[in-house]
Amino acid sequence: MRDANSPTSGGPADSDSALETTTASSSPVTDPGSVHVLVGSERTRIVLSGDIDADVAPDLQEATAEAERARLPIEVDCHHVTFMDSSGVAFLARLSTRSPARVRVIRVPPTVRFLLEVTRIGELLDLDDGDPGSDMTVPDGTTPQVG
Repeated sequence: MRDANSPTSGGPADSDSALETTTASSSPVTDPGSVHVLVGSERTRIVLSGDIDADVAPDLQEATAEAERARLPIEVDCHHVTFMDSSGVAFLARLSTRSPARVRVIRVPPTVRFLLEVTRIGELLDLDDGDPGSDMTVPDGTTPQVG
């Protein structure tokens, strides 16, 4: 994955990045992101985990569409988020403008809380460190194990 600070191929910085990847202990470990939508009788829960970045942007778009179709209050569980970039922030902002009620973000890790405060997106959301419980089911009718 590249961001605005990543070197482009063919440049002098390539030798530095090759050095970083040759030593397994020094290379950064990333946790691939995932997005799951669970629809309950009273609310929709979107569970985010891992790195919430451009790699999961299509999943975030799909989750937004599913939540809109359900027309229920939305809560976003961020308990297992290890990293979030502007893709995650934009997702939460988009949800806040399209939801029929204020979006509740639950089990917010400190890094995500800081990001939401710095960007002021947190003002559009209800942030809750707890978990209100779940009446959620996945499409096959089973109750998911979240946590």
